[in-house]
Amino acid sequence: MHLLALTSMAVRPVLADLAPLLPPAVRFEAAGGVETARRIRDGASADLAVLAADALAALHAEGLAGAPRPLWDSATVAAVPADAPPAALDTVADLRALLTTARTVAHSTGPSGTALLALVDRLGLAGRVRLLQAPPGTPAGTLLADGRADLAFQQHSELAGLPGVRVLGPLPGDTAITSTFAAAVLTASPRPGPARALLDLLGLLASDAAAPAALARGMRPHVPR
Repeated sequence: MHLLALTSMAVRPVLADLAPLLPPAVRFEAAGGVETARRIRDGASADLAVLAADALAALHAEGLAGAPRPLWDSATVAAVPADAPPAALDTVADLRALLTTARTVAHSTGPSGTALLALVDRLGLAGRVRLLQAPPGTPAGTLLADGRADLAFQQHSELAGLPGVRVLGPLPGDTAITSTFAAAVLTASPRPGPARALLDLLGLLASDAAAPAALARGMRPHVPR
């Protein structure tokens, strides 16, 4: 019996790291979070979803998924091309300088991108920053590597290790952006019992006792806020 879990691109690396600890019959399919949610709404036959918590909450409200179980918190980081000159990101003034001097700022379609747009507005920089949204499922860092942007913001797990990209670090002070990723059993699951067992196992693996794989990908066990 095989279980199918639909996931966002942000959690794909940590789930791959955890694969040896999961039943061999589990298969993950990753895509952009927006695309994954659309597939679920269109009736995809799958057992579990691992997505941004707010996306899963919406699916739960629509009766398409069970109650989300928070797994990891992930900080949004800033990145530049690998050959860019050194840049500071220690203060909000540093962040403002980066945003206003960048030729083009890349962001994702996911929760980090939505939060970045709100942050740009909160900083009073709307209209002063040229923003470019990466296609769904495409890391914003690829727009750095191909020269279409010179600054990018996204989950650390999606930017770390990309060729041609250098991560500067998380956003400073009260501009920090944190996204929570969660899992839920899908209402349409043809295997709800094994799906609930997989959900319980993911919850265990996301705990402090099994956190190193997630920490290495820029995620940490979820802490209720």
